[in-house]
Amino acid sequence: MFLGHFAVALAAKRAAPRASLGTLFLAAQWLDLVWPALVLAGVEEVRVAPGDTAFTPLAFVHYPWTHSLALVVAWAAALGGAYLWRTGRRREAAVVAALVVSHWVLDLASHRPDLPLAPGAAKVGLGLWNSVPATLAVESALFLAGVLAYASFTRARSRAGRYAFWGLVAALAGIYAASALGPPPPSPRAIAAAGLLLWLFVPWAAYVDRRRAPVAGTSARTEAPLLG
Repeated sequence: MFLGHFAVALAAKRAAPRASLGTLFLAAQWLDLVWPALVLAGVEEVRVAPGDTAFTPLAFVHYPWTHSLALVVAWAAALGGAYLWRTGRRREAAVVAALVVSHWVLDLASHRPDLPLAPGAAKVGLGLWNSVPATLAVESALFLAGVLAYASFTRARSRAGRYAFWGLVAALAGIYAASALGPPPPSPRAIAAAGLLLWLFVPWAAYVDRRRAPVAGTSARTEAPLLG
């Protein structure tokens, strides 16, 4: 799952209007933001294995510290707790924690049984990636819903707010299309290096959010990004 994680973050803006979209992106993608660094460090492992599933050529061999359910719950508590400590806002903190867990739930739907429940425990996965048409349909629908939800809840304060938002949408869709239709990556290190680029979407989302405002009838004010 790729677009689905961003879709949930975009839609979550309505539930956490005072949180920066950058913070929501950070929470929804946290597992995949940490994962590349652990792959490069040799702590977790991925292989290029075309045919492992119909949709992706990647085989996720070992990633218990970022993608096991037990550790995901711990990550969620840590990020939600950090947000609460920084802002004192319980509602937004709960949304941040829920977004971290939502990543595992969406991956559960997508992956074959390679997601551990805990380090060394049984692995689960429902296998949406075994069908290319179903994967494209589900992710596209989720992303469209998330984009429309954010666009309907906020309005651009300036041209920058409009163009930066739609540029963000286009960039995410373009990356997804390229990964779905392009050749397999050359190596696990290349996968991890490319994965680190996901960090760029956090400040981009924060930039977008600072240049947009809630629609008329709401009084929520977006705070500083990352922990605001």
